[in-house]
Amino acid sequence: MEVTRELAVMATQAAEERKAEDVLLLDLRGLTLVADYFLIASASTGRQIKAIAEHLEETLSKAGLRLLHREGWESQRWVLLDFGGLVCHIFNRAEREFYGLERLWGDAKRVVPDGETPEVKRE
Repeated sequence: MEVTRELAVMATQAAEERKAEDVLLLDLRGLTLVADYFLIASASTGRQIKAIAEHLEETLSKAGLRLLHREGWESQRWVLLDFGGLVCHIFNRAEREFYGLERLWGDAKRVVPDGETPEVKRE
């Protein structure tokens, strides 16, 4: 099943339902063949990382996406869920900062769900 923008936004909402922090959806179309979208989110504890990942799996499975690969389940510092066109990264804060996927994929467009105002960072 093709991963549409709507399915990617659904994943974002599912992560937020489990209180994921700093949720970011990147549109990678045209930048890489790895995936169309990356969902990046943070959590405070390993238990929360696992809860977010389980909810994402359940929600996206019901929507027709098949989980192709899961990584990091045991460590619960960084869980990766690969749904083909959508790859979900759920990090603890330290791991997210260390790996800096937002910087690595800095050319990617940030997807803002309809009806929301993009957040502007002021330095």
